[in-house]
Order: sequence, then C-alpha cells, then structure tokens
Amino acid sequence: MNRSRRLKLQVFRVVVLVVMATFFLVPIGAMFEFSTRSTTFDAPRTLESWTTIVTYPALVAAIVASLELAAITSVGMLLLLLPTMIWVRLRLPRLNRIIEFLCLLPLTIPAIVLVVGLFPVYLWMANNISDSILTLSFAYVILVLPYAYRALDAGLSAINVKTLSEAARSLGAGWPTVIWRVIAPNMSGALLNASLLSVALVLGEFTFANLLGYVNIQVQINQLGQANAGVSIAVSVASLMFAFVLLMVLSFVGAARQALRSKPRATDPRLEAVWGQKA
Repeated sequence: MNRSRRLKLQVFRVVVLVVMATFFLVPIGAMFEFSTRSTTFDAPRTLESWTTIVTYPALVAAIVASLELAAITSVGMLLLLLPTMIWVRLRLPRLNRIIEFLCLLPLTIPAIVLVVGLFPVYLWMANNISDSILTLSFAYVILVLPYAYRALDAGLSAINVKTLSEAARSLGAGWPTVIWRVIAPNMSGALLNASLLSVALVLGEFTFANLLGYVNIQVQINQLGQANAGVSIAVSVASLMFAFVLLMVLSFVGAARQALRSKPRATDPRLEAVWGQKA
C-alpha cells in the first residue's frame, strides 16, 4: 500500500508539474513566436526584434533604471524591515500585531490611491531634492512591505531568535552584530525570498511609474508596443526569462547554503578524547 501510495503521489506531482509548465510556457512560447515574425507575410522568421533591443537608447536606459530600482528597493527593504522585526520580536512583542498591520496595509489600498497620496511628496522632492527615477524606490519599498514581511516573518519563526541573541550578547556582541552576523545568516533563505519578491515586483511595476511621469521598463514596453510590437514582445519575454533565471539562481544558492550548513563538520580527535574523558 505504501508503494502504491508513493506511486500515486509521484503521478500526481508529474501531472501538476506538466499542467503548470503548460500554463506558463505556452503563452511565453507564443510571445517568442510572435516576436520572430517578419514584417512581410512570406519572409522567413528573424531575430531582428531581439537584436534591435540594444539599439533603443531609451529602452536600455529604462532597463538599467529598473535594475537599479530593484537593487535599491531590496536593500532598503532589508535595512528597514529586518532590524525592526527583530527588535520588536525581542524587546517589544506587544507591537508585533501593529507592525504586521502596518506592513500588510498596502495590500488593502489600491495603487491609484497610493499614487494620489504620494504625488505631492514626489512633486516636492522633484523641486527641492531630485527628480531622478531612482526616487521611486521610496514608493516601491512601501509596495513590497506585505510580501517581504511574510517571507521574513516565516524565517524568524523558524529559528530561536531569543536564544541566539542572548548567546551573542553574553559573548559581548553588540546589537548590530547580533542582527547582521548572528540572526541574518540563520535566515538566509527568507532573506533571498524577500529579495526575490522585491525584485519581481519592481521589474513588473507599471502604475506608479506611469502616473508619476517616470519611464521604467514596463512603461517603455508600453510605449514601444504602440510603435514596434515585435520589440515590445521581445523585451517582455526577456524580462520574464530574467526573473525566472534569477529565481533559479537564488533557489540554488539557498539550497547550497542550507546543505553546507547541515553538513556535519569533522572534529579534532584530541577534542573527542578530552570530551570522552570528561564524560
């Protein structure tokens, strides 16, 4: 019965994987097929739409800006959220529900409402500080808070934060050392997941940038779609593949770190003899 149950489970997993792969890969394949079509009906297929991506200066600038925004947003989210969650969990546990409510609040507010509320702030920043597109990272940190909070909360719940912090403090470590050198390495998987969610959201964000008058990769794809549909579709497929490759890389990195951490370490025979005598 156990063998039959395992066989059914394997069949179920294969079916689910095939269905999900079909659901995701068929539209991407159709987009790639469309991007290779020529302007004339009888002409052979070509990769002109892909090779001309780098010939659009505005598109290259939008891609670079989106990547910079993704990196700044991920770092800013970790610097803001991780110390706050650890400090609240250790020192102010009564505020845990309040922090959770504040972090999940952006999910209940439509993006257009957030843009209307942040528009005066960005207008003041453009006139007094800077009108760079990188200022969008402040708004994007707010957008990624619900997803990053859930990922980090799961990572903190999987380890004994109080015991680790007390052990580090008893050895003379300061709070920055406790947070970044003791607790953070023990939740590397949660940090990678939160960073991945932040990168995926920033690369796919359109509403904030469009309504605030900035041009990121999604806004540029929308503008290209009105002039050159093939290049627009090619950039969309490339961004999807980049997110997929990034997911796989982060997954393998997290699995490798977890395997390295769980690998038993060789001990010195002399230490084993000493411990045996003490026992």
